[in-house]
This record gives sequence, structure tokens and C-alpha cells, in this order.
Amino acid sequence: MREYLLLGLRLNRLVDGFVDAYTGDPALRRQVDNEPPPQPAQLALRAATLRAELPASELDERRAAFLDAHLVALECSGRKLAGEPVSFVDEVQCYFDVRIEPGDEDAYRAAHAEADALLPGDGSLAERLTALRTRDEVPPEKLEPAVLALSSALRDRVRAQFGLPEVETVTYEVVTDKPWSGFNYYLGGYRSRVAINADLKHRMAQLPHLVAHESYPGHHTEHCRKEAGLVERDRQAEQTIFLVNTPQCLMAEGLADLGLHAVVGHGWGPWAAEIMADFGLYTDGELAERLEGALGALISVRQDAALLLHDRGADPDEVVRFLQRWLLVPAPRARQMLRFLSDPLWRAYTSTYVEGYRLLRTWLDARPPVEPLGERYRRLLDEPLTPAAVRAELATAVA
Repeated sequence: MREYLLLGLRLNRLVDGFVDAYTGDPALRRQVDNEPPPQPAQLALRAATLRAELPASELDERRAAFLDAHLVALECSGRKLAGEPVSFVDEVQCYFDVRIEPGDEDAYRAAHAEADALLPGDGSLAERLTALRTRDEVPPEKLEPAVLALSSALRDRVRAQFGLPEVETVTYEVVTDKPWSGFNYYLGGYRSRVAINADLKHRMAQLPHLVAHESYPGHHTEHCRKEAGLVERDRQAEQTIFLVNTPQCLMAEGLADLGLHAVVGHGWGPWAAEIMADFGLYTDGELAERLEGALGALISVRQDAALLLHDRGADPDEVVRFLQRWLLVPAPRARQMLRFLSDPLWRAYTSTYVEGYRLLRTWLDARPPVEPLGERYRRLLDEPLTPAAVRAELATAVA
């Protein structure tokens, strides 16, 4: 495990932010920090060597499979950093163990038609949706208290349903000028700092998902439960590091995007609206929930935009127009999305949200009738599952 941890830490020397979280032996980090900068080709070779050694290791099958999938991803990162050409589709497959393809524009049109029926009034669908979203914006001075209230309500549910260490805590900060909407910085010891990007003008319909995603039962909850279980109890040192552009991310983003579904479920809109009303914020929670269901078919649009940009070489302005057309967002919001898609570290990352949600929602829905949703979701929080392992379970269920 030591060599795997060193490999991830060394990649972070080449790409700041490659290590999303590290709670392992601080001496390893100090060692890497004091080394000369590594050569990416050597890191790629080291990943391949470690992978070849796995069959002879004494690790159980699940741990070996977890490391194998992650070493594939780390080898690809090293190759790309060394300047080796890798197609975008192959890059995503190596990182996240999924093969992506364009979405269905007929499904996008059907989603637009359904949303159109839900939003009466004059003007185009995009205009009506923009007006609704503008009315739904949380005033800057009420953003932090609304986040804290949602966090507290979700934390109570997660503690009752899944359990959390008594000492766990999340602190929130409002930031600006970031390519993302929110970010969880897991600090170890069951502590997280969650940054909320105020530039995006968060909406009442979207804020519950963001808090669930970053904190309860999303990233913070997953980190806490894996630290308590896989790390402290089972001594799986590989779980002390969380690396960007690995299958870990697809699983983590998928489970986080399903967080509100898992702990609140149907009726989350009115539930959230009641919490918001305590701050003088009024929204139609039922309409928000129905719109989300209608527009859910647009999940692949951002991935399509990534394919346009990185696979087909489209002009950035063309990608912005594509996002505006299908996601029904104004140009500034589309350009913010383009910023994320263009970032060297995050350019492939959109697929974690798209394919992670799709795979894990299918897996959750495929559970036996006698298995509660919460019990299956608990496995995502506690087990070192990989996309391949989830697909194998789905194949067995179908058979």
C-alpha cells in the first residue's frame, strides 16, 4: 500500500489538486515533498509495474480489484502528463472505467416538451425557465443560513438512518471565482470544510441537492464512514488517499448526486421549501421536484459538450451554444460550465456525474424488493466498490 500512496502523492507534485484528500501517514507526504519533482513517464511505468505485481500479492480479491482499476487510471494520468496522445474517450475510460458515447437528442426534445407543459406563460421555454430560476435565487445574505439549516436537517436524517461518528463536523465557507459550484475538502478525523461558490447564484430548488451532495449523505458522510470502517477498523491504507480522475470519483459523485433521493426521496421539494420558508424564502417545492424529473433526461448534455470540445475539436463558442440550447441556460451559465470542461484537471470529470449517477441509480433501483433503499445505499458509503463490481452485480441480477 505504501507504494500506491507514494504514487498518488507524487502525481500531486505534478498536478496540484490531484490528491483530493489524504489522511494517511504524514511522513509519506513529507518524503514526497522533499524529493526532486518526479518524471511523469516514470510514474506511469511505476503504476504499470505495481499493477503487474497485484496477482502475486496476498490481498483479497476485492482489494486487488480496487487497486487494479485505480492503477489503470494513474498509469493513464502519467502517460498524458508525459505528452503521450490519448483520445478523450479512452482517457475517460481509463480514469473512470466507463465507455462514453453521445446522448440522445430526441430524449432532450422530449424533456423540453415535458418542461414546457409544466411552465405556463408567454415567451420561449428558455425564457420562462430563466425567469423561474431568477425568482428562485437565494439572496447572498441568506445563502449561508439556508445552507446551515439544510445541513442540520439532513444531518439528523443521516445520523438516524446510517449513523455517524459523534465527533464529525462540517464547516461551510462562501467563496468566489471557482470552476465548480461546491467542493468538499475532507480534512481527516471526521472533519470537512465545504466551500460554496457564490458566483453561481444558488437557487432554492438546487441548494438541497448541493448540501446533500457535499455533506449529508454525500462526500463528508462517505469519507467519515470509510475512515471509521475501511481505514480504522480494517486497516486498508489505500483508502486514506482519494485521487482525482480515478474510479473512486465516479462512485463518489454518483452516490453524492443520489444523496437527496436516498435520505428524503419523493417529496423533497415541499420538504426543502418548508425549511426555506423559515428564512422568508418562498418557492414552489412541488413544481421544483416535477421540473427536476422532467429535465432529468438532460443529464448527458454536459458530457456531450465535453465530447464536442475534446473529442471533436469544436470551437468553445459552439460548445457554449450547445449548452445553451439543450440545458436552457443563459450564456454566462454556459460559459461557467465551459470553464469546468476546459480545466486541465477537470476536463474529463463531468463523466463522473453523468455516468456515476446513471450506473448507481440503476443499481439502487435493481435491488430486491425486500432490500430497503437505505441498506443498499449504505453499501456505497461503506464498501470499496468499483464501477466494474457494480456492473457485475447488475448482470447477475438480470441473469
